[in-house]
Amino acid sequence: MKLIKWSELSNKTKGIIYLLASAFSFAVMSLFVSLAGDMPVYEKAFFRNFIAIILSITLLLRSKDKFRIQKGSLPLLLCRASFGTIGILFNFYAISKINISDALILNKMSPFFAVIASIFILKEVANRHQWGAIICALIGSIFVVKPAFLFESANSSIDGKAAIIGLLGGISAGIAYTFMRRLSLKGERSIVIVAFFSIFSCVALLPLIINDFVMVSPIQLIYCLCAGLAACAGQLTITSAYAYCPAKEISVYDYSTVIFAAILGMLFLNQKPDIWSILGYIIIIGASIYSFLYNNGYLTKKIRE
Repeated sequence: MKLIKWSELSNKTKGIIYLLASAFSFAVMSLFVSLAGDMPVYEKAFFRNFIAIILSITLLLRSKDKFRIQKGSLPLLLCRASFGTIGILFNFYAISKINISDALILNKMSPFFAVIASIFILKEVANRHQWGAIICALIGSIFVVKPAFLFESANSSIDGKAAIIGLLGGISAGIAYTFMRRLSLKGERSIVIVAFFSIFSCVALLPLIINDFVMVSPIQLIYCLCAGLAACAGQLTITSAYAYCPAKEISVYDYSTVIFAAILGMLFLNQKPDIWSILGYIIIIGASIYSFLYNNGYLTKKIRE
């Protein structure tokens, strides 16, 4: 069996591979954030990005261009970092206040909002096939995580404020990913985008930490550091994913993080999916396969526009 070389793959396929790797990394990050337990949200967010600072700066020092950024990139870097920081804080807040599955689906709406943001920021308009795949994946994700505001019988004690903040976190993340795509189109290096975001986030969170620092246990610190490592891997791979391909063509694959999270939950948290979750898996996988086939030209011309 002949192995396919990386150089022989299309940019769309490379983007999908990177996005799947990112989805798994962020699922691992969410697991460790949950395991870290009761500690301030801003401290979790700080540790999440502090590890990324160390790794990204190390890679930058070893690169040819070091810390040089492209002309005109600074405003876009600031926008990406600002929305990204808000997204992390809101997501972690939602995780700490409501069921983690509710927080996950709200945050994983970010690819959907990335497609919408791309219309205004990148002038990229999705066609009906791509919209259909994204909406189907969104519906599948709802079945998997069963948000309490739709499945009232599952949990009637949801914190409405936290749910709204979680949704705003998903919107912020989607906008941040769109600015990331624009930076990549300008030729900005992925590692520069990650380093700038990580440094910006940690500096922005320092006043909160200094003003109200809470000592954590050694195991909480370990979990936070592991979350930071997973987040760094996820950030690098998602940046590379959107550098290879527009969000509208591959963002549907980001919903695979729901499946990864479900598997991790079964292995480490003794969480077993019910029939609704299994139905969601089928919908998500079906949407992903359809999107892949359409974007790579495998469907018949009759289906195409």
